[in-house]
Amino acid sequence: MSQQPMSVAVERRLSSAAYKLGTVDPVKIIKPFLDRTFFLPHGDSRYGRNSLTPGAVPLEPSFSEADPQLLRFTVEPLGPEASGRDRRDEATREMRRLVRHFFGKEALHWFDQNSEEWRGSGSGSGLNYGAFFGTAYDADGLYTSKVYYETQPNQIESLPASLFGLVSIALRTMPSLVPVFTTIACKKDAGAQRVTFLHRGVLRLTDMGPMLQELGLGEQLSGLMQIFGLALGGRFELPQDSVLLALGQGRHGPELELYVLMGMIPDVPPNFLDLLAMGLRERPRELQAMLRWLNAFTPESEDWPGNFSVLSVRVTQRSAARVSLYLRPAEFEMRPDVSSAATPVAA
Repeated sequence: MSQQPMSVAVERRLSSAAYKLGTVDPVKIIKPFLDRTFFLPHGDSRYGRNSLTPGAVPLEPSFSEADPQLLRFTVEPLGPEASGRDRRDEATREMRRLVRHFFGKEALHWFDQNSEEWRGSGSGSGLNYGAFFGTAYDADGLYTSKVYYETQPNQIESLPASLFGLVSIALRTMPSLVPVFTTIACKKDAGAQRVTFLHRGVLRLTDMGPMLQELGLGEQLSGLMQIFGLALGGRFELPQDSVLLALGQGRHGPELELYVLMGMIPDVPPNFLDLLAMGLRERPRELQAMLRWLNAFTPESEDWPGNFSVLSVRVTQRSAARVSLYLRPAEFEMRPDVSSAATPVAA
């Protein structure tokens, strides 16, 4: 086992990816946070005991077809021995630092208002992972920063009224949904909050029809089914604990994103990426951006970046289905005992 901290390898990969994608180097912006998170030696198997990417270092890069120019990634803060409360507090501190410095006092005030229920001293009991922390970068600097706060069912009533209304529709039409986290994100000129649910039991994609109709998204079901059906080899029924569903209130109405946890699908086609690329052929700009992203996370000595952890599809009333793809980088896979790790949570 190398005596170098894991942060050296993580920061090297992020800096290299930023160079290849043409974004600013995130290490220059969040290096102290990364150093506090990845301080154990490189190769230490304890890293695998996490709720973000069980069995791997808790760093999850992702590609979004909606923002193909960005370098995006999510981290579980602090080391594997940290408490959920400590992770929640660390993610909050780093979020507030970045928002204040890059987006200003008004954005910070908005974040503080919307996060109060989740970051307050009374919300720390019974936490498991506590929080995840995510950032995205473009050529000009920090593009967005977000915290994924672990959420209990009794916190739903603290959501903003418009979001609470969407969540109420979802829980009434799909009672098998269980809230797992709320995401609070800030950009330079906007903030957004949404709630992500775990679906208990098998999900047939057509089961989402009544909910989508009530949300005004009924016409988007066919697009969701087309992408998942193509990429997953004709599968339209998803196993238990393989689905997360996120709801948010955008500028132009409700937004929904459906996540499939790839490790929970027993028969992912071996040509999954080719099938997904086939679905993007009519959008060559986004397809080329995805291929650049894959190359950015491929180690110099390898010909493949790693395993795909999550495939998600996002729909709104004004836009057709758009794909996101999440990665477990090959160089950060752990060997060993990760038996105490929780079910993966897509961020």
